[in-house]
Amino acid sequence: MIRALFSSATGMESQQMNLDVIANNLANVNTTGYKKSKIEFQDLLYQTTRTAGSEQGAGNQLPTGMQVGHGSRAVATSRIFTTGELTQTGEKLDIAVSGDGFFQVQMPDGSQAYTRDGAFKISSNGAIVTSDGLQVIGGFPPIPATTTAVTIALSGEISLTDSTGTTPAGRVTLTRFANPAGLEAMGKNLFKESPASGPPETGNPGENGFGQLQQGYLELSNVKVVEEMVKLIMAQRAYEVNSRAIQAADEMMQQSNNLRR
Repeated sequence: MIRALFSSATGMESQQMNLDVIANNLANVNTTGYKKSKIEFQDLLYQTTRTAGSEQGAGNQLPTGMQVGHGSRAVATSRIFTTGELTQTGEKLDIAVSGDGFFQVQMPDGSQAYTRDGAFKISSNGAIVTSDGLQVIGGFPPIPATTTAVTIALSGEISLTDSTGTTPAGRVTLTRFANPAGLEAMGKNLFKESPASGPPETGNPGENGFGQLQQGYLELSNVKVVEEMVKLIMAQRAYEVNSRAIQAADEMMQQSNNLRR
C-alpha cells in the first residue's frame, strides 16, 4: 500500500507536467510560427520478487516473473515542427516559409538564433528586424527610405522599387537542421542551435528541400485546439484516477489500523 502511495504520487506529478505542456500549447495557439510540444513518459524502476525463466527444479522454469513498478516520470518534451497554416496579411514584410527552413536572426551578443516567425519590420536605419528589434540576416538587404515597394519571390530573390525603377537587391537564405527537435527554445519565437540539433545548413528557398517563401503571409501556430482539449481531458482523468489510487491505499491502511479495535 505504501508503494501504491508513492507510485500514484509520481503519476500525479507526471500529469501535472503534462498539463503544463498542454497549457503552454493552448496559450500559444495564436503565436506566429509557434511549434507545439509533446511530453514523453517512462516507467520507473521495478522491484522483482520472482524472475521469469528461473529454475524451479526437475527442469521446470517460471513462465512469468513478478515485478511491481514504482510509477512514472516525464523524460522529454519534444517540439513538433509540422508547418502551421498560412494566413494572408497583405503586409509586404510578412513572410512565411512554406516547408523546411528557418530565418536567421542576429543576437546582441553576436550569436545567431533562428525563427519561423516572419512578421518583420523596418528599423530606423532601414534594417529588417523582428518585433523585438533583432536584425534579420541571411540575405535581407537594408531598405532605403526612398523605396516604394519590396518584392520577395518564392525563391527568396528581393527586388526594391523606387522612383527610378525596380532593381534586384539580393536573395534570402534559409537554415535547417538535421534534428530540429533538438533546437533549444529561447522564447520570443526564437530557437538556438544545440549539440542535439546538429550544425546549421544554409540554402536557397525552393532548392534542395528548403521551403519556398510566401510574401504577405504569416505561418500560424501548429497547435490544434481540439487535439489539445482531448489531451487535456485525458490528463485530467489520469490525474483523477491516480488520486483515487492514493485514496484507495489510504482507506486500506485505515482498515488495517482498525483491525485491533
